[in-house]
Amino acid sequence: MALELTDANFEQLVLKSDKPVLVDFWAVWCGPCRMVAPIIEELAKDYEGKAVIGKLDVDNNPNVSAQFGIRNIPTLLIFKNGQVVDKQVGAVPKSVLAAKLDAQL
Repeated sequence: MALELTDANFEQLVLKSDKPVLVDFWAVWCGPCRMVAPIIEELAKDYEGKAVIGKLDVDNNPNVSAQFGIRNIPTLLIFKNGQVVDKQVGAVPKSVLAAKLDAQL
């Protein structure tokens, strides 16, 4: 299951992670976010132990959203060693996100 990320735990779980991290910036009211949600859960299972998969609700966590300039959702950022190494804005097939994650493993 994807981790629930917040302003409070983001630094510890994402920026200090020793594995690549995929963060799904989403909101309850966002239609495309609901389309991506099951893909995020599948990736969490597929990459268990290899990468960290998390979701951050932009409405409840404005600090991290502002820090990374999130203007459109869903926005998916991939972090490695505390840095953004890849970005995807909008809903995409699972294969696209898997390829982006694989490139960081």
